[in-house]
Amino acid sequence: MRLSRRQGFATIAALCAASMGFALYAQHVMGLEPCPLCVFQRVGVIATGVLAGIFAVANPQRLAARLAALLVALAALAGGAVSAWHVYLQHLPKDQVPACGPGLDFMLETLPLTQVLNTVFKGSGECAELGWTFLGQSMPVWTGLLFLALITMALWNGWRKS
Repeated sequence: MRLSRRQGFATIAALCAASMGFALYAQHVMGLEPCPLCVFQRVGVIATGVLAGIFAVANPQRLAARLAALLVALAALAGGAVSAWHVYLQHLPKDQVPACGPGLDFMLETLPLTQVLNTVFKGSGECAELGWTFLGQSMPVWTGLLFLALITMALWNGWRKS
C-alpha cells in the first residue's frame, strides 16, 4: 500500500495529535506538570500538526508539496531545537543548573515576550529535573526523537514521487 501526499501529511498530523494526547495524559492523569521548555515543545508539536493538517486538506502537489514539507519540517526543527536544549540542561552537573525562576504563567502576565523567551531558554532548575523516564530516557529525549521522525517524514513526503 502506498500513501498519497495527503495521507502522508495526515499521518504527521495524527502523530502530533497522539503526542499531544499523551502529553495531556501525562499532565492530568500522571500528575507531571510541564516546565516552561516542555510547554514550548508542545507548541512545536502543535505547530507541526496544524501545518501538516492544513496541507493534508489542501493536498499540495509538486513544488507546493515541497514547500509545504519544508514548512512542516521547519516547525518540527524548531521544536527539536527546544528538545535538544532541554536535554542539554538535564545533563548539566548539579552545580551548573540554573536556579528555578517564576512560573511561565506569571512571566507571560508580567514581562515583555522577549524577556520571557530569553528567561525560558536560559532554562531553570525545574527544566533540569528528570521527572519521568521510559526505557531510561527522559520525556525531552523522546520528544526530540519524535521531532526527528516528523522532520524525516515531512521531507520524504514532499520529495517522493507521487
